[in-house]
Amino acid sequence: MTDTVKPARVDAWLWAIRIYKTRSAATTACRAGHVRVNRERTKAAQTVKPGDEVRVRIAGFDRILIVRQTLVKRVGAPVAATAYDDRTPPRDPVAMLAVRDRGAGRPTKRERREIDRLRGRDQDD
Repeated sequence: MTDTVKPARVDAWLWAIRIYKTRSAATTACRAGHVRVNRERTKAAQTVKPGDEVRVRIAGFDRILIVRQTLVKRVGAPVAATAYDDRTPPRDPVAMLAVRDRGAGRPTKRERREIDRLRGRDQDD
């Protein structure tokens, strides 16, 4: 039986393809319900095989991965990228907000104009 057909634990696979930095982080995500295999919540010990769909919630966004190859050992990033198809839809662009440090006082006239420019409020209105 070759390595590409042999089933692997979902937590080990997510760690091996570099979605999570540690295997324990992948296991914790499975326990918290942030990992789904074929649209069903999964435990860390569930196996994945080529063709399975794995949904991983990271930082409030779902990543949709299709298993192409099962890996149980951590590999380099170029090899890890070949082990899955990323079907994640593109994220909506997030507008930049002007953030001032607390206690910085009122903005100067120059800073206010820069903030207005960042927010898209030009003085031409």
